[in-house]
Amino acid sequence: MIKLRYGNTNTYYIQGNQCGLLVDTDYAGTLSDFYKAIKENGIRISDIGYVIATHYHPDHMGLVGQLMEQGVNLLLVDSQKEAVHFSDKIFAKDKLTFRAINESDATVISCEESRRHLSLMGISGEIIYTPSHSKDSISLILDDGSCFVGDLDPAEYLDAYENSTALKSDWDLIMSFNPQTVYFAHRPAKSI
Repeated sequence: MIKLRYGNTNTYYIQGNQCGLLVDTDYAGTLSDFYKAIKENGIRISDIGYVIATHYHPDHMGLVGQLMEQGVNLLLVDSQKEAVHFSDKIFAKDKLTFRAINESDATVISCEESRRHLSLMGISGEIIYTPSHSKDSISLILDDGSCFVGDLDPAEYLDAYENSTALKSDWDLIMSFNPQTVYFAHRPAKSI
């Protein structure tokens, strides 16, 4: 796994036996910084078979449409379909270079199908639904103990919320996979 930091969001590249998987991108308008980051890490755009967004807020999916135009496949979880265009108006208002996602070109799967699809990339793990941050939030859990949670609040925040039922439910599910390291989008990784 390689952490790519070229803006405000941690992006992760996971090399499978068949192709690579990119977890999240940064904001629209960061494509040249993205290319610089992958070059510095010896990654070619052709190495990236798929991209997933942990959710469709602007700072997690801003480059997805442009990457799709360059041959990267979008792996879209069915629970995320309604949120794919959430950020379009934000990017248009900010007048940033942005390509809207054409979800008809995406590979749409359910969380239940994710293990099989990831195995086709040569990656052992699965995608789980963790909606406490936003309705479309997912987490990627690898069998090696790596867990990518996007903007999910850390478990130690549970006591800070008056009603933390959804966050507790997400963390209970994540912990059932016995993760070793949790990778966040905007904070340092944490060993469990």
